[in-house]
Amino acid sequence: MSNRLKSLLSFLVLLILLTPFSAPSAQEFDKVQIKTIKATDQVYMLMGSGGNIGVSVGKDGIILVDDQFAELHEKIKTAISKIHSGPIRFVLNTNWHYDHVMGNEPLGKAGAVIIAHENSRKRMASEQYYPFFDLRTPPFPEAALPVITFSDSITLYLNDEEIYVFHIKNAHSDADIAILFRKANVMHTGDLYFSAGYPFIDVPHGGCIDGMIAAADTILEMIDENTKVIPGHGPLSNREGVKNYRHMLATIRDRVMQQIKEGKTLEEIIASKPTSEFDEDWAEAMPPEAIVKIIYNDLSKR
Repeated sequence: MSNRLKSLLSFLVLLILLTPFSAPSAQEFDKVQIKTIKATDQVYMLMGSGGNIGVSVGKDGIILVDDQFAELHEKIKTAISKIHSGPIRFVLNTNWHYDHVMGNEPLGKAGAVIIAHENSRKRMASEQYYPFFDLRTPPFPEAALPVITFSDSITLYLNDEEIYVFHIKNAHSDADIAILFRKANVMHTGDLYFSAGYPFIDVPHGGCIDGMIAAADTILEMIDENTKVIPGHGPLSNREGVKNYRHMLATIRDRVMQQIKEGKTLEEIIASKPTSEFDEDWAEAMPPEAIVKIIYNDLSKR
């Protein structure tokens, strides 16, 4: 087994342990089914394994938001072909984590233009280290790297749509973007919002709980009661779902912070079950202890 594959498998184990989605082993990718959910006549969501994919279709071709795993590339293409027959012209990466961008390489080789925040390209182009897990992940292949990056925001005028792409700093990581399809009234939040399951916050790479709450506030300011929200993980959602998510994060953050101020240890805080009222709705894949530990590790270092 190559060092790159070993590192990838280690990273996937990390994701399985800490996030509300399941990344299959190499031999199980053939069992994954791609599910297509229609948000509007021109914007769809694909669910498979990893981050949810957004699909914009029209006269200018196909724009993807994220692309999951290279092993699912043909299945994803087949699902998209049932929506629209045009070429995949652009790919927007909401962040640089493997479960969102491992499909970049075959798409880039096929001619798609990959766009991401500048920090995503920096992370993808170099080895990354997760100190808490003593885990290193290798650089991505050249063909997988974004060829257009930005620091704040850009707008794409394609498919008779105004696609506003913007960065929210230091939330899930330091490289997250969200995408608002203004005419369709659809927003893809990437991992700034999980509609099911406690979120993974990449604290070693610039993420923080306060930033996640602030990101939810920003999203809520930009959407209305009719907006369809494509989350990074979980079912298609709406404004009410984001409001509930924001409340959950803020409540747990405040409880953990109060106990840190009281001098409680991590073990004592976990034992107090600060997430208990939310576990039925949010702990399906990520155990409550994991989100408490992530928030504790963030807040206790300030």
